[in-house]
Amino acid sequence: MFARDKLNLLKAKFSSAILRADLPADNRLYVFVEPRAIKPVCQHLFRDLDARYVISIGADDRPYSGQFLVAHNFAFDRDHLLCSVLTHLPADNPRLDSIAGVVTAANWAEREFRDLVGIEPVGHPYPKRLVLPDGWPDGAHPLRKDFAWNQVPEGFDDEREFAFDEPPEGCMVVPFGPFHPTLDEPAHFRLYVEGEMVRGCEYRGFMVHRGIEKLAESVLTYNEIPMMAERICGICGCVHNVAYAQAVESAATIGVPPRAEYLRTIMLEIERLHSHLLWVGLACHIVGFDTLFMQSWRIREPIMWIAEKISGNRKTYALCLIGGVRHDITPELKAELRSILDKLEAEWTPVVTAVLKDKNLQARTRGVGVADKTACKNTGLVGPVARAAGVDIDCRRDHPYAAYDRVDFDVITADGGDVWSRVVVRAKEVFESIRIIRQCLEKMEAGPMQAVIKDELPVGRLGLSSVEAPRGESHHFVITGENNRPRRWRVRAPTYQNLQGVPAMIKDQQLADMTISLGSIDPCFSCTDRLETVDLRTKAVKVWTPEELVKMVRAKTT
Repeated sequence: MFARDKLNLLKAKFSSAILRADLPADNRLYVFVEPRAIKPVCQHLFRDLDARYVISIGADDRPYSGQFLVAHNFAFDRDHLLCSVLTHLPADNPRLDSIAGVVTAANWAEREFRDLVGIEPVGHPYPKRLVLPDGWPDGAHPLRKDFAWNQVPEGFDDEREFAFDEPPEGCMVVPFGPFHPTLDEPAHFRLYVEGEMVRGCEYRGFMVHRGIEKLAESVLTYNEIPMMAERICGICGCVHNVAYAQAVESAATIGVPPRAEYLRTIMLEIERLHSHLLWVGLACHIVGFDTLFMQSWRIREPIMWIAEKISGNRKTYALCLIGGVRHDITPELKAELRSILDKLEAEWTPVVTAVLKDKNLQARTRGVGVADKTACKNTGLVGPVARAAGVDIDCRRDHPYAAYDRVDFDVITADGGDVWSRVVVRAKEVFESIRIIRQCLEKMEAGPMQAVIKDELPVGRLGLSSVEAPRGESHHFVITGENNRPRRWRVRAPTYQNLQGVPAMIKDQQLADMTISLGSIDPCFSCTDRLETVDLRTKAVKVWTPEELVKMVRAKTT
């Protein structure tokens, strides 16, 4: 019903520009439009129909349709609807109007498909490279089908440094990163500071982009990809594992057995518990409240133990295959999990009470790193960052998956939009996760854990999946393909959108608040695979390549 209603609204305004529409289910809508209409259609969805922007995808579809493909994905949360607006572009001139001028949240995504696929977003307000290093040669686009997954383009200069913008007049530059107190990973904020006040910044990330999407469409198979998807994030691995599997299942219309859906829900909430407990502890550590840091991590540890007993691993659970799951929960593990939840709830309740009454913590976090409802809308902020600003969104309720439509829980919100409100949201969400797991253990019935898939998966089908990670919505887009692997797989983690809100959060705030403001979005960057050293005697700087590191390690171990 909702998909049909939204399609009718689009047809009423853009009938001549709509080429076709697919409605595989009432919660999915794919609208193919002429390239000239892509900007006005997206503007209408985002501004007039109040859709939430999710992500934009570029794909090299030339081997199949002879054209390139662009998809702009939106969500109608109250209608439980995910909508994708797609258009094809000619192979010899892949250009289309940028939507970033009317949908600010699309800024990074359009720059990314410009870098990786070579599709030009005409009129983009800031068409600077995002993913590729400055030394990467023009015209080499690694996500094109004629670019090998292990290819190094001719002319690549790995010594060329990134060209930052000039700072505003009257400001000095303070580098924050690539390594700094909250993140032992490579991300660089170049802060423009006037006295003690931050007046702006430029972000540089993607320094160790791992090409996971390219590997998926080149060398891996459908049931190998879930294990790699877990490696996207060190905390939210199960989220990506489930989101990918669901995107393929959506595309291929594969039904998952009920027991498998309950098991997915339980493991996702176990992951949420350990993530929230970890983050609350780290947030307190950043502002000097180390007593709560240690208490939070102590309370968290039994959750890690039970995850290991269920899956064999504390963190990477290897849970999903297409159509089901690999791990079951025995009656003995059920009883143990219930006991752990009881103890966790009893220990976490006084901790939350202490946090909510702590005046020092409030003084350090109230009014800091503010992102209001307008910023959430325009920048596409998700998860606890949005809910802390009073934006009542949660994929578990708004786009129900797994067994979330069979359990009751509250979506926790606050109204300050600041770091304090994010602490409150995540601390209270722990109790909702406990509540969800208890219901799943009670309602889960015996039955198969895996659907029977007799035939090869259909080719050329579109699949969308949104899963609520501890940090916010993780969204996966899939086009099924030949050779037992997808043609295109696009992952959008919550940090991808939330990082784009950081410049507004820190603008005109004190430099000392940068660490907790950034830490409050719980950012996750890819793990580093190269490093820089400084010789303290000569001050010489050396950047080590992966090949040099491997050679050095082998020399030390032989």
